Amino acid sequence: MTTTATIIEAFGIKKIYKRGAERVAAIDGLSLTLKEGEFLSIIGPSGSGKTTLLNILGCLDNPTSGKLAVGGITVHDNGRGLSESQLTRIRRQLFGYIFQNFYLIPTLTVLENVLVPFTFFKKRGAEKDVMAILKNLGLDKRAGHLPRELSGGEMQRVAIARALVNHPSVLLADEPTGNLDSERSREIGQVLRQLNEKEGLTIVLVTHNPELALSARRIMTLKDGKIVEEQARPEH
Repeated sequence: MTTTATIIEAFGIKKIYKRGAERVAAIDGLSLTLKEGEFLSIIGPSGSGKTTLLNILGCLDNPTSGKLAVGGITVHDNGRGLSESQLTRIRRQLFGYIFQNFYLIPTLTVLENVLVPFTFFKKRGAEKDVMAILKNLGLDKRAGHLPRELSGGEMQRVAIARALVNHPSVLLADEPTGNLDSERSREIGQVLRQLNEKEGLTIVLVTHNPELALSARRIMTLKDGKIVEEQARPEH
C-alpha cells in the first residue's frame, strides 16, 4: 500500500503582531498537515488570518512561535529559522504563488511575462517548456499578445503559468479570483481543479468565494486565527 508523503507540517503556529501596547494573535496556536496531491481551501471572514497563514506556509513570513516543516525540512522551530538565502532556495524549489493582482508587466508579451522567473538564472529549454504550459492552460495562441489584449481570466491564467514554470510541489493561491467576475472565477476554479486532478499538483487556496472553495477536496474554516471547522469533500 502506497503512503502519501506529507509536504507541509505546522504545529502550534502563532503569529503575533504588536499594536502599541496591544498584542494581536493573527494566527493562534494552529496546527495542520498537508499531504502531497491535496487540494485545500482556506475560508473565513476578513481578519481571520487566512493570508497570514498562507504566507507562513509558503515561507513568505515567519511565525512568532511554533514549528513548521516543508518538504521534510524544518523551516521554523519556536522562533529559530533558516537564513533568508535558505528560505529563498526553498521558495524557488517548492512553491508557486498566485495572488489577487496579476502582476503582469504591461510591456511584455504573455510568453515574456511567464519567462520572467528565469531572468536571474538561465534554464535550458525554458521557452519550449513555457509554451507547453501555455498550451495546457489554453494560452498558446495568446503567447505573443500583451496583457492589455487579454481578458481578466486570461491574465490570471498567465499568472498561473508563471507560477508553474519552476514545476513547484505546492501552488499557493491568495484570492486568485478577487478581481474577476463570476464566469471568470469559475474558469479559474476549473483550471485549479484540473491541475490538481490531472497533474497531481498540491494546492492551497485562500478565498472569500464559496463556489471557488468547493473546487477543493478539503475545506478549512478559520476564525480569529484558529481552525473552527474542517470538512472533506468526495473526489470530483
